[in-house]
Parts: sequence; C-alpha cells; structure tokens
Amino acid sequence: MRISIFSAAALASASAVAFAAAAPASAQVKQAIAVVNVEQAVGQSSAATTATQQMQTTYKANIDQLTARQTALQTELKQKQDALQAAATAAGEKPTAAQQTQLQTQYADLQRRAQEAQAELQQLEQPLALARSYVLEQIGGKLDDALRNVMTKNKIDLLLKAGAAEAFQPTADVTNLLVQELNALVPSVSITPPQGWRPGGQQQGAAPTAAAPAPAAPAATTPARRPQGR
Repeated sequence: MRISIFSAAALASASAVAFAAAAPASAQVKQAIAVVNVEQAVGQSSAATTATQQMQTTYKANIDQLTARQTALQTELKQKQDALQAAATAAGEKPTAAQQTQLQTQYADLQRRAQEAQAELQQLEQPLALARSYVLEQIGGKLDDALRNVMTKNKIDLLLKAGAAEAFQPTADVTNLLVQELNALVPSVSITPPQGWRPGGQQQGAAPTAAAPAPAAPAATTPARRPQGR
C-alpha cells in the first residue's frame, strides 16, 4: 500500500495578482503571465519524495496493520451486502411484513457497520495522517517565498493556477521552476512530528484541527432495491 502524503485541501493555491493599470497608449506595458500547479510542485519536491520513501519504512507496521484491517473490513461488509441483496431478491417485489422488517434490520446493520469501519480505519491511519500533515506544513512554510522567487527571477507579473487557465502554451508553465525553488529553500523535512504537535502548529489539548484525509473506508454499496415501508 503506497501512502500518498498530498491532498489538495492541505495546500494553499497560488493567488493571482491584479493587472497593473494600463500604460499610456504610446507605451503599452506588456505583462508576463505564467501558470503553476502548486500541488504538483510540492509533490515532486525533493523533500516530499524523500519523506514518502522514509514513511514507507518508518511507518511500515502502521501501514501493514491498516492494510490488513481494511481488507478484513471490506470482506465483512461485502458479506453483509451480499446477504442483504440475497434476502431482497428472495422477498420479491411484494415482501411480507416480516420480510420487510428483516430487510430493514439488515440494511440498518450494514450502514452501522460501515460507519464503524470508517471510524476504525481513521483511528488506525492517524499516525500516518499526522506525519503527512507535518511534512506538508514544513514545505508549505516556504511556499510563499518559493512562489515569490519564481516571479522575481523570471519577471512574471501575473501567476495563475494551472487549473484556472482555459488554455496555455507549455512554455507558460513554471511548475518545474517552483520545484527548483522549493528544493533550494527546503531540501528536506522531518516525518516525525514533535510530541503533542497538531496540524496548524497547535499542541495537543488545543482546539482540534482537521487532519489529512484518511484512506477511504470500505464502501457498502446500497442494495439494488432498498426495503420500503408499507
């Protein structure tokens, strides 16, 4: 199981700067415009790639436990899903009152167990999520400086998110330049948060902050025909 330490919610996107006032008609100022994919740049930075490799080793026990438990829960939920589907098929289009009650009970049990599985996996994933958040926060601390350096060194007046541009030539993409700046400013990071550290620089006991997204819990597919009340 490969751990992905990046998520769009964890990164601040590059902000567009306003166009300068128009110069006199006789001397129109030509502005340099570029686009950048911040998330991609962070993910390709030396600090991030090295951290990913280190996490595969340092958190191997957590990863193995999470993978094994996720597989077991997926199997359990699949069995419950199949049993519910089989019961619904056997009941036919006009189930009896007893069959309706049984189907509703099975469906409620499936939903409850799926929620429990998600909570359990999130708990198991917490050390990994905390490490990912710590890595991102260290890199993110230099992101503004890196963006500023890209604009200054390349005389860029307007820097846009790549996703916000309708179309652009490949030469307008300065993502690789941002990677270079991040590598220079933050060549490496730690994957071990300090004791009590929480995302956003909070310490344990402070107001909770959302952690990095946990892996998707085993999803229970809604039966083809949900039991209906009379």
